[in-house]
Amino acid sequence: MHEVMKLLFIRHAQSVGNQEKRMQGHGEFELSEVGRQQAEKLARRLLTEAWHPSQVYTSPLKRAAETTQILVDYFLTAPLPAAVSDLIDATTLPGDPVEGGNRRIPVQLADELKEFQNGIFEGLTWAEAVSRYPDLCHKLESSPDWILIPGAESLEDARSRSRRFIQTLLQQHRNGDHIWIVTHSWILQHLIAELMGSDRSWRLRAHNTALFEFWIDRDRWERTDQNRFNTDLWQVCRFNDCQHLKG
Repeated sequence: MHEVMKLLFIRHAQSVGNQEKRMQGHGEFELSEVGRQQAEKLARRLLTEAWHPSQVYTSPLKRAAETTQILVDYFLTAPLPAAVSDLIDATTLPGDPVEGGNRRIPVQLADELKEFQNGIFEGLTWAEAVSRYPDLCHKLESSPDWILIPGAESLEDARSRSRRFIQTLLQQHRNGDHIWIVTHSWILQHLIAELMGSDRSWRLRAHNTALFEFWIDRDRWERTDQNRFNTDLWQVCRFNDCQHLKG
């Protein structure tokens, strides 16, 4: 295939909040020990695949930022795979630190990638929420319609910030750019719906460190002719892929 823009959406590794089954929202929770191991497994997999990013965007919340740090540190310190090291000056010894070129990874914090702001539920388990707010929890459990949680953002707000991020991404990047987006499970649903042009957000049960990879012909993105229906130009290469956790 000709050169394209590659997007790799990554859900953060397991946090202490995940482990304790807490509704984390914008709360700050560190990675668990299992989470750090998950991030390292993912880093090894991406390095083996030579999936080197030219740009990384990450949620600034601790669980996502720590996942990003582990991934980036691994790429900057681990010896390059032969397929990549062969492209570097032959005078560079294996394992030597490489400055510039493929070993530089710009990282940008993006508030739009934060998890759902869940108001009064932030940091609570469901059992704790039921104990504190029994009437509200009963309504949430019994109604198929969205009920706004006090202090929480609306679905429209979440979708709007997802749209802003995707639009900015497409404005600032071109074919040949390879981008990691490290984020959270709930907002990931809206980001993917926006990218794919869906007027609905669909439930995705993203695993920790799951990968969602899309290839886009950025040069043809705005065209409205038959190219829109040419599946060679827009490819879903993997979806909720966490094979690295099985090893």
